[in-house]
Amino acid sequence: MMTTKSSIFVDTNVLIRANVATAPNHEEALACLKTLGKSSTERWISQQILREYLANVTRSQTFMSPIPMAAAIARVEYFQSRFIIAQDSERVFANLLKLLGTTATSGKQIHDTNIVATMQAYGVNQLLTYNPTDFTRFSTHITILAPTEVLLDQNSEE
Repeated sequence: MMTTKSSIFVDTNVLIRANVATAPNHEEALACLKTLGKSSTERWISQQILREYLANVTRSQTFMSPIPMAAAIARVEYFQSRFIIAQDSERVFANLLKLLGTTATSGKQIHDTNIVATMQAYGVNQLLTYNPTDFTRFSTHITILAPTEVLLDQNSEE
């Protein structure tokens, strides 16, 4: 499925911050997702993002204790009802291999590369993240946005 209207891919760190009250930038991330939810912008995540969410909220973090798996699963089911979910596919994997062959990437950076590969497969060119430097090497392929930018942009349109 290729997207034809405004769309944005939401990184795991934004989901976590919006859904964990003790997380840094919680109010900002929550406001950003609510603002996008009220707009015509398609909000995308992927199976990878859901796995990362589960892995992160079920282990100790500096800003939170782990949540029970049942609660984490319930939250993922909620996300599935609120976001468009990009599925892992042969096209995503082909994009990943192409990006790995053309962009200096190794180790854990491959996870970020897979996000960009997924975005390309589904025609989503904007990424909402709190870690823009992780994606700078892909700035010729995607537009990297911080939640503050989205909030400022939406406020200027009102």
